[in-house]
Amino acid sequence: MRIGLFGGTFDPPHVGHLVTAVNVRHALDLDLVIMMVANVPWQKEGSRPITPAEDRLAMVDAAVDEVAQLVPGRIEIDHGGHSFTADTLRTLAAKHPGAQLFTIVGDDAAAGLLTWTRHDEVVALSQLVVVDRPGDPVELSADIDWIRVEVPHLEVSSTDLRARFRDGRPLDYLVTEPVLDVICERGLYGDADTDPSFDMGFEAGAESIGQPGATRA
Repeated sequence: MRIGLFGGTFDPPHVGHLVTAVNVRHALDLDLVIMMVANVPWQKEGSRPITPAEDRLAMVDAAVDEVAQLVPGRIEIDHGGHSFTADTLRTLAAKHPGAQLFTIVGDDAAAGLLTWTRHDEVVALSQLVVVDRPGDPVELSADIDWIRVEVPHLEVSSTDLRARFRDGRPLDYLVTEPVLDVICERGLYGDADTDPSFDMGFEAGAESIGQPGATRA
């Protein structure tokens, strides 16, 4: 079995995350891509308020509900405390004996790989997959065994999306409608739940559809 670990804060998960996951799944013929929700992302802790992990998991669950071979992951939430990729890989290896594991990261996270906690274990336990933007390849140390996968470049950031929720700018095609539903139902990101039409950027009842966005450690 070939399993991709795509971890992140997912606050919120957006179409860039989904485009990355499905393109890596296709390129590497993965049986499963787990979008693993970080419990406490230590590299972001203290920089801004983080939405509670269970809420972020609910959004990821909604985002991947109808996407083949993409599933939400809660291992890091159940583990508690800070989230470290090396620990998650060990848990996955124990749960799926004999599986080939792939750790999926963006080029920015890959560039900081040597700052990760026990980065040597990450490289030993999995095949590192670096998602690159077209025409902007990343270069890593020759000592690291890694695969480059090029995906479409989408300028979508979770930071911008949170700001859009707060000030009412359109979110059409940036997050999926099921994710928007979770945000409204749970009252996430300020006052997004006060007006059921505001958060989608279009009239209530209209249809809407839904890059690696998190630094891992």
